[in-house]
Amino acid sequence: MSVADLLLPGQPLPANLTQPPVPQCGPGCYQHNGRILANIIGRPRRDGAMISVVGKQDAAVPDVDAIVPERQVSRVTPQQAIINIDVVDNRPVPETSEAFTGVVRLADIRLTERDKIRMGECFRLGDVVKAKVLSLGDARSYYLSTAANELGVVYATSESGNAMVPVSYQDMEDTITGKTERRKVAKPDGI
Repeated sequence: MSVADLLLPGQPLPANLTQPPVPQCGPGCYQHNGRILANIIGRPRRDGAMISVVGKQDAAVPDVDAIVPERQVSRVTPQQAIINIDVVDNRPVPETSEAFTGVVRLADIRLTERDKIRMGECFRLGDVVKAKVLSLGDARSYYLSTAANELGVVYATSESGNAMVPVSYQDMEDTITGKTERRKVAKPDGI
């Protein structure tokens, strides 16, 4: 294969690989408007009924609207929570780089009652948070948002060190003591 066979994200796969029987999309590609397109930089490959694009690395870089799944809060200040990002949309960031840094600012925690938000009542050190990339931020970090029902704290430990379960969008309960603590909770089951 030559350099001309290299595909960029969004480019269609060659017609000779997508002829009937219509192949199923595998890693590195997706189907849109009846066409099969690459979603990574790489070379197309067909193996029976499966078509894929194989690249040097299947790594992710945070992009706007990407979901940052269940990452741990590493630092909390009165104005922001810091989250290390090493996985984006269930794909690891490149191994050659350190984890990216994400920042959840006070204004990006909830859609409503923004003037009443206190960082210490939304996130604590060690909480596991699901967030969305809001913008590319500055040179040091990405801005993240938890301002959706399905985003927020998914796992936390209480001040006593026990696991907590969500009881509402704003409260989690210690499974041992029954004591509640405030958090910005991701959509809890059954609520």
